[in-house]
Amino acid sequence: MSDTLTTAPDVSLPRDGGGELRLADLRGAPVVLFFYPRDDTSGCTREAVAFSGLKPEFDALGAHVLGISKDSVASHEKFRDKHGLTVPLLSDENSDVCERFGVWKEKSMYGKTFFGIERSTFLIDAEGRIAREWRKVKVPGHAEEVLEAVRAL
Repeated sequence: MSDTLTTAPDVSLPRDGGGELRLADLRGAPVVLFFYPRDDTSGCTREAVAFSGLKPEFDALGAHVLGISKDSVASHEKFRDKHGLTVPLLSDENSDVCERFGVWKEKSMYGKTFFGIERSTFLIDAEGRIAREWRKVKVPGHAEEVLEAVRAL
């Protein structure tokens, strides 16, 4: 699959707090999907806290913000509770959604090669089209940049 999507795939994933969240059910409003490598790691925590802090501003624009990683729903709930997160966290344990969005990548650290989530964010417009994507995200200032992109839709 190419790294560039034009339309968001219709995906459904289990979420913290129970139930499933289906992307198609959010049509008619902008959606921010931020893919992050792992619950409760420093960068991922800063990113989720930043999006949670800006949630009232995203809400005011009618935008949904969703975090996705391969961690289990139980892990998401611990992560959410520990850090007071307010954005829904979706569990992609089989990495199906990560693969469909092209964020499941070969990475290397300390000379070892492995597959993992490349920190990426997608802004989906009200019609389900990918309006903007950020790859290899650096956390500082990222949530604010995404908020500005939602405002510009």
